[in-house]
Amino acid sequence: MKPNRPTVADLAKHDEIIDVRTPAEFAEDHIPGAINCPVLDNEQRIQVGTLYKQVSPFEAKKIGAALVSENIARHLKERFLDRPKSWKPLIYCWRGGDRSGSMTTIFKAIGWQAGQLDGGYKAWRSHVITQLEALPQHYRFTVIGGATGSAKTRILQAIGALGEQVLDLENLANHKGSVLGIHPDSPQPSQKAFETALMQALATLDPSRPVHVEAESRKIGNLHVPEALIARIRSGKFVAIDATLDARVAFLLKDYDYFLTRPDFLCARLDTLRTLQSRETLDRWQQQVRDGDWPTLVRELLEQHYDPLYLRSQDRNYTGLQDAGNFSTDDLSEDGINRLAAVIVQSRTAQMA
Repeated sequence: MKPNRPTVADLAKHDEIIDVRTPAEFAEDHIPGAINCPVLDNEQRIQVGTLYKQVSPFEAKKIGAALVSENIARHLKERFLDRPKSWKPLIYCWRGGDRSGSMTTIFKAIGWQAGQLDGGYKAWRSHVITQLEALPQHYRFTVIGGATGSAKTRILQAIGALGEQVLDLENLANHKGSVLGIHPDSPQPSQKAFETALMQALATLDPSRPVHVEAESRKIGNLHVPEALIARIRSGKFVAIDATLDARVAFLLKDYDYFLTRPDFLCARLDTLRTLQSRETLDRWQQQVRDGDWPTLVRELLEQHYDPLYLRSQDRNYTGLQDAGNFSTDDLSEDGINRLAAVIVQSRTAQMA
């Protein structure tokens, strides 16, 4: 560790966190609350890196220094001229090297109490990985399970609205957790950004109180749930939502209503099931999409695809199934969901009394 360099443990001691990496690096993941002031943009970093490899380090450093100086000057004029002398920013790049060092040197020369994060983003990333290994062991999870269409995420959110602790993995992953769970106009975060957000969410929880979470597989869309967390969740107390088929169909028709105006997109998503369903079945489902026969499509998807998968996965993955509390319902309207959430909370409270 370099002398006098702040570490990840010192983040809260600074007034502002400045990420000087490229916009592409920042978009993939960054320290929460940081602002992006790149000293080299995406194209400039490629240009300097190409010079370094193909010409010489010396030539690359000359061009790099000129570009870095120009960019730091622009950031100074556009973003930081109003900062007082007492301002204490923390600056970081990928490894705590030249990019953050350049801005830190200039800011210190001005008179600000600038710090250069020791180890840079890599140190932050190591911190996230370490925390995701350790934090899950501190919590007791109540796992909300149930077949597809049982409104588990909505029930979880309603439990949270009642003041209970919840960990909403699908919200953090921006995905509903199945092959049709993608949000068409809203991409998932990167794996690194997902893990940063997950670590933040876990760190805010109170270990003395139960945490409600939805039963999930190891993958939510394209993202992987960290192994230590999924293992801890799967050892939790299981609560099973037993909703009628009619109630589930009605709920899904509302919850996935954005597919009604995107038949081509939905047909393409259905085609990803070709390794699990026959061509004849997929052709029939895609024709139902084109015909707008949504209730029949949803019912067949549940009966022929999702329900069999659910039964196999739950029996295999959740050790608390034998002690599951079962909550039956034929109403997954907003009011029905709120009533169900209240009953679950009351039941769990009574068990702990």
